Amino acid sequence: MAPLSRQRLGAALVLLAAVAAVGSLAVSAATAPDLGTGAANDTTTDRGRTLVGMQAEGRVALLDANGTPVWRIDSEGVDYFDVTMLDNGSVLAGFIAGDQDDCGRYESPCARTGFRLIEPSPDPRVAGEWSFPVRSKRNSEVHDIEVLPSGEFLLTDMEYERVLTVAPNGTITWQWNASRRYDAPPDPTRTDWLHINDVDRVGDGRYMVSVRNANQLLVIERGEGVVEVVNEDENRADDENCKGYRGFADHDNDSDGDVLCGDPGMLDHQHNPQSLGPDAVLVADSENDRAVELHENEGEWTIAWGVESANAVGFDWPRDADRLPNGNTLITDTRNNRIVEVTPNGTTVWRADTGRWPYDAERLPYGEVTDDRLPRLNATGDTLDRGGESVLPFVDRAYAGLSFVVSLPTWFQPWHIGVIAVTVVLAVVGSGLVWSGRRNQ
Repeated sequence: MAPLSRQRLGAALVLLAAVAAVGSLAVSAATAPDLGTGAANDTTTDRGRTLVGMQAEGRVALLDANGTPVWRIDSEGVDYFDVTMLDNGSVLAGFIAGDQDDCGRYESPCARTGFRLIEPSPDPRVAGEWSFPVRSKRNSEVHDIEVLPSGEFLLTDMEYERVLTVAPNGTITWQWNASRRYDAPPDPTRTDWLHINDVDRVGDGRYMVSVRNANQLLVIERGEGVVEVVNEDENRADDENCKGYRGFADHDNDSDGDVLCGDPGMLDHQHNPQSLGPDAVLVADSENDRAVELHENEGEWTIAWGVESANAVGFDWPRDADRLPNGNTLITDTRNNRIVEVTPNGTTVWRADTGRWPYDAERLPYGEVTDDRLPRLNATGDTLDRGGESVLPFVDRAYAGLSFVVSLPTWFQPWHIGVIAVTVVLAVVGSGLVWSGRRNQ
């Protein structure tokens, strides 16, 4: 190719790359729906305050009815998860902190996880902590914590994949190990095996547990073990969905590769289920980008209600959904960095922007009620359509990592990263052609 032609082709590629990159971003931003502001919320109802735990932001905050912070506490190098306001006004928060020196059997620095007691006034501060060392800050956290009527603390542990209770003096009083049901790897601390991320008391000595990587909810009874499973393993074709998280496998090699994996069309790597009674549960169906209510009838669980968007913006990895006494649902939309309240028909009546990656929100003074006093819904929300598997999973992973570090606008989607990657290649090739053409003149 002649040097001049090479330069022209290179210049055209660079121009095409610039137009594609800038154009895709500009069009998406210009056509994005108007989300409004917290001040534009429906104020005809006294919504009280909302407590929020934010993972990537490392923050716990109390928001007023307009979404404005009343107080907040920020902790460097700390991720916060489930938050609960106690009767005395103190806040209980699950957390993990990196760069720790007290590491037990692990090399320093390590991470420590557990729960913290936060006193909001006069100035927010950490007043107490119960924690233990873990190998890594990633996928080893205590995500959920609540206080039992006995005064014990009930919590999850993803390092050893267990549910446990801790006495006020810090002594572990009971635990259930997931290895009693699922095939365990040689060392659960070295892989994201089950990712047990939630536990709620649903009766005397009965706990509902979310096993994220198995797409299942379990009801565990102290002294009995697992007594009920929501989203049973019924189709071996579902196994690849669970095995996509490399820690989940037939580790004992006794089932010809078969694993206990629920239907991803019902639940796909869910978070924070809320029991609405013995035969109904509300779940943040995270990888399906929706919140769903499941009902049980004659032993079969089905989707009775769901919602996939708010203010015309689809949910992106929601990780909490709470049914409120007024029948509305409070949803923590993690990668869109917002909390929304939607009516049974899916209308958005309240929203608040948060810091990066909110994990859990609870509306005060109710908190997360887990019994049959709350309203149940039927199919009045969105027409649900489970999202398909990603064609380019590396793009989704890049988007997830970027959203953890930077607060992205809601119109910025994973496909933008794909477009940018292609345009970078075009720009590099084009620049090379221009340089080569000039060199050979």
